[in-house]
Order: sequence, then structure tokens, then C-alpha cells
Amino acid sequence: MEDQAEQLRELVRTRENNAEALQPYSAKPNKTRIITIASGKGGVGKTNLSVNMALAYARIGKKVVLMDADLGLANVNVMLKIVPKWNLYHVIRKQRTMREILTETEYGISIVAGASGFSKIANLTDDERTRFIEELNTLYTADIIIIDTSAGVSSNVMDFIAAADDAIIVTTTEPTAITDAYGIVKIIATEVESSDMGLKLVVNRVRNVTEAKKVADRMLSITGQFLNVKLEYLGFVYDDTAVAHAVHRQRPFMVESPRSKAAQCIQHIVGRLEKTEIREGGGLRNMVRRLLGK
Repeated sequence: MEDQAEQLRELVRTRENNAEALQPYSAKPNKTRIITIASGKGGVGKTNLSVNMALAYARIGKKVVLMDADLGLANVNVMLKIVPKWNLYHVIRKQRTMREILTETEYGISIVAGASGFSKIANLTDDERTRFIEELNTLYTADIIIIDTSAGVSSNVMDFIAAADDAIIVTTTEPTAITDAYGIVKIIATEVESSDMGLKLVVNRVRNVTEAKKVADRMLSITGQFLNVKLEYLGFVYDDTAVAHAVHRQRPFMVESPRSKAAQCIQHIVGRLEKTEIREGGGLRNMVRRLLGK
């Protein structure tokens, strides 16, 4: 874990030494990194991972937008104890723009709140979907956009996975979670036309390194053997009591317990992502094009 912490400190130093001011959108190629986080089933800690990864990125100087794209059962704002006035529902219904609903937080990140309770938009019409996708363009100043999707394999989830620079599949050590994680990877292999997409695996709530590696090896073995898709093991997060404590307090464990084992795991995951290049044709502009099918 000391090695992981040192890697993160090095990333901070590198960011400080090479920082440059963001130029206007029209004057500079967009290098926004799009990270979609998904899972085959609910209850595996996907949203917790999304929130704390956003904070880890902010701590190394990145401008981060965390979007709750769980269109129907949003809970990013609940985890942060925030009650936003506007959310994605108002954007899709043309009542507000994306920039108007963007909510700054005390943690140095901005959130785009999902639309809890509006089951209608769980399946967007073509016009609503186009409106939503076009509004994404206004987030061009962000360095990182993390998209927390709903659990499962809806068309919305598949669209966000296909459009991402990095798609992270979250599982736990439970057999049902592993089976469902394999299921979503299988659907991605079948339906997503993107051979260069960075498809990655995170194993959550593990007791030790050996347990995490066992799950990862199993997933990589069966996906490599039976599916035409490359899955990369990104890392794991310990089953840490600090996580449950932070959830009850509605505060990220990166803030509540920054030296916890779980927090160090998140730093390691972000550190590994920072060492990988954004795929060719990546970034926000190309994400919008891919979502629009252009």
C-alpha cells in the first residue's frame, strides 16, 4: 500500500509541474476522459466506487464531473447528502440546461444529479435522448467525467459503455455478482462495436489480495476463452468497515477515512488509470458522436 500512496504523490507532483490553463473549447482538442462505471447487478458498490474515484481524481488536480446516469433510481446525491434543486429530468424536458443543473460540492467535484422517481425517463424517447446527449457537450471543460449508470444491461447502460474511454465493470466475490458481471461483459462483446474500448474489472469488498485475484483470474479466463473481448483487471477494494461508516454519515470514505485500506485502493485504481492513454478517437466530442450513432 505504501507503493500505491507514493505513486499517487508522484501523480500530484507531475500534475503540479505540468499544469496548463484550459483553453476555450474551439481552440483546443478535447481531452476529457470519459469513465463509465457499470455492474451486472445492484448492490455491488458501484455508486460508492464512482463517488470516491471522483474525489481521488480531484485530489490530483483534475476538474471532475460526476454524472448520475441511473435514470430512475439515482442516489449519488444521497451519498453526498445533497438535495439538488434541478436534475437530469429537467434537462431532458427542456426546462433547464446541463450547466444550470451542475451542482458544485464541498469536495471539489461537480455532480449532475439523476432523476429519482421518474420512471418514464428510464426509457428515453429519441427526442429526449438526443436532447440529453447534445447537452453533454457543455461539460467540455472537465478533465474527467465519471458516469455512474444503473445496474443491469438496459440500452442506456450499453450506450454509455460504448461511448466511454474506459468502461469499468464492478463485481464482488459473491457467485451471483460474478455471474452477472460475466453476463454484462458477454452482452458488451456481442453488442458494442468498439474493439479499442478500455474494458476493465474492479472487484469490490474483498477480504484479501488472494481473494480478489482469484475472482479476477476467473473472470479474465472465461471472458478470454469464450468471448471476443479484452478485459483488464484494474484493481480491488477491501471490505472495510470505514466504507459502511461513511455511507451512514452520507460522506465519501475518501474524506471520512482517507488513510483507510479502501481509500488506498481507490487511489491505486485512479493511479493505474492515469497511466493509460485515452483511446484514439476518445474524449467528449467523440463520446457525443458515438452516443448519437454518428
